[in-house]
Amino acid sequence: MACQTLLFRSCITALLALWLASAAAQGEPPGARDALLAARTAVQTGNADLLQALIPRIQGHVLAAYPEYWWLRQQLADPKKPVPEDGLRRFIEQHRGTYLAERLRGDWIAAAEKNGDYAAIRANADTTVTTPQIDCAILLARHDGGDAVTAQRAMAAFEPGDACWDLYDRLQADGVLQWDDLVVQLRAMTESNAVTAARRLARNLFDPAGQKAFAAALDKPMPWLVKADAPRDRESRERVVQALARLARNDLYAGYEYFERNWAQRLPAADAAWVRSQFALQAALKLDPVALDWYGASESARLTDYNAQWRVRAALRRSPIDWGLVQRYIGLLPAPLQDEPAWVYWRGRALVALGAQAEGQQAFRRIADRFDFYGQLAAEELGIPTTIPVSAPPVTPAELAQAQYNPGLQRALALFDLGWRTEAVREWNYALRGMDDRQLLAAAKLAHDDDIYDRAVNTADRTRSQHDFNLRFLMPFRDELVDKAREIGIDPTWVYGLIRQESRFVMNARSSAGASGLMQVMPATAKWVANRIGMRGYNPSGVTDFDTNLTLGTNYLRIVLDNLGGSALLASAGYNAGPRRPDAWRATLNGPVEGAIFAETIPFNETRDYVQKVLSNATYYAALFTGQPQSLKARLGTVIPLPVETTKIP
Repeated sequence: MACQTLLFRSCITALLALWLASAAAQGEPPGARDALLAARTAVQTGNADLLQALIPRIQGHVLAAYPEYWWLRQQLADPKKPVPEDGLRRFIEQHRGTYLAERLRGDWIAAAEKNGDYAAIRANADTTVTTPQIDCAILLARHDGGDAVTAQRAMAAFEPGDACWDLYDRLQADGVLQWDDLVVQLRAMTESNAVTAARRLARNLFDPAGQKAFAAALDKPMPWLVKADAPRDRESRERVVQALARLARNDLYAGYEYFERNWAQRLPAADAAWVRSQFALQAALKLDPVALDWYGASESARLTDYNAQWRVRAALRRSPIDWGLVQRYIGLLPAPLQDEPAWVYWRGRALVALGAQAEGQQAFRRIADRFDFYGQLAAEELGIPTTIPVSAPPVTPAELAQAQYNPGLQRALALFDLGWRTEAVREWNYALRGMDDRQLLAAAKLAHDDDIYDRAVNTADRTRSQHDFNLRFLMPFRDELVDKAREIGIDPTWVYGLIRQESRFVMNARSSAGASGLMQVMPATAKWVANRIGMRGYNPSGVTDFDTNLTLGTNYLRIVLDNLGGSALLASAGYNAGPRRPDAWRATLNGPVEGAIFAETIPFNETRDYVQKVLSNATYYAALFTGQPQSLKARLGTVIPLPVETTKIP
């Protein structure tokens, strides 16, 4: 770097930071890396004595805090040993402001909750690294200390787990959580099929005999209902309501008919309406048009956010669309949901369709500056196609040097170098907290230069007013990918959009379901495609290899595309959920629908989000490839109803 190319002060700052970073890297104590690896093994094997002995040998290493953190965490987890409070406080003070210090606070809180040490929890309650269980422990400690904890706050924090159940037990015993609060939560659990959690919550609602009856009502609702007596009190009535709601999952039409014939008039109107809303939800998830009728019969019900949004989707999917009903159901959503981009966009569409052009365009303008699915659609409604925004000025050497010397980013890079990706991602993300756009772009450039593509993309994605879409929408392996896509006959920008969503260009990525590599190919799918295309020398262990994964993934994408009539929308859904599902979803249509509505009404949350992001990504990649404005709506196209076709594609 030549100082004459920069302002003198910036140049000196950059040179100093680069020298310090280099010195830190070169000053690693001899043997520290081997000791660190041995410490990691000691943690994994539970050898606390060896771990403790190794700590001094790692001092001076950029990751020296990790073995000490591991040792302290092991001490906290051992019920036979006293809590090492002095060591915990010393570590937190010494490493104040770091990810590990804040994580140790959380570990301490979790251990203190098990021991009933609420004073220790309150002392560490300002931790910036939390989980729902830590949040519940903090609320419990504050309640124990006399601070008012509302039922609404506890319910918002709740997630099944020991600390949250302890919070609920205590708040119920102290009269904060009432029957009506708990019933709302119980109904939400059964609606989402969280049966295990519902059975645990039943302890807070029913006596032992009532809990047994409740379990039977969930397991075999129809036999239980046939034998059930007329409800005598709120407990027996709730068990009937829960059993009726479970019928919706078992036999939609027969269950609804049985409910209306045998129970609807025997229940309070509010309870009957809620039961109807459960049948409506299950019908909506099956894309059955009867859902809208059943929602109409349950308008007085108290709906979960999830169910209320499906009520809007059911209205969107009916052909022809009753835009007045769409607008009305959006208006019944809780205010925070109405402000979400999806419902701002669809409300704008409804307003325009109803003749309120100016008001509809005002809604579109609220979100048209967002670089996402709904922002792009809203912009198109205003006549603004998808283009690449003016790029921010390039990251300067001084800015890059500042990123290189950021201690949190240094630790993350060292962790990536060791292959400890989970810890590395956590350190990286924690280090980004509070960064402005220029710092984020410098961090993204740092990640890119180290070939850590997922962090480059995710970091560039965080900027608010200064953007670099060459970082946000990276195109590594461009020559190989474009050649392969064109050889197979698919759009390379679509492949890029899919990979950006699937793996963020992490070649050895592996999902919890077992999907592997750049294009996240499942083992059975990889074997099937390899046989289909006659791949020579195929070995399952090589699925994460770049060439193998790209060949298998793009060929599978082409097969699915052909099977689904050349629709990138349907094929994207098929790549995620399996090609049989979008085929079945298409068959339920009463007539052609625009792609945006089909995407909005995909009944799997993960697949709906996936499809929207893949096609949004692909539209931006097309703009980068061509330098020309693009249309997301054109890419989504129109979906035409066709009968289900038998396919052997996995």
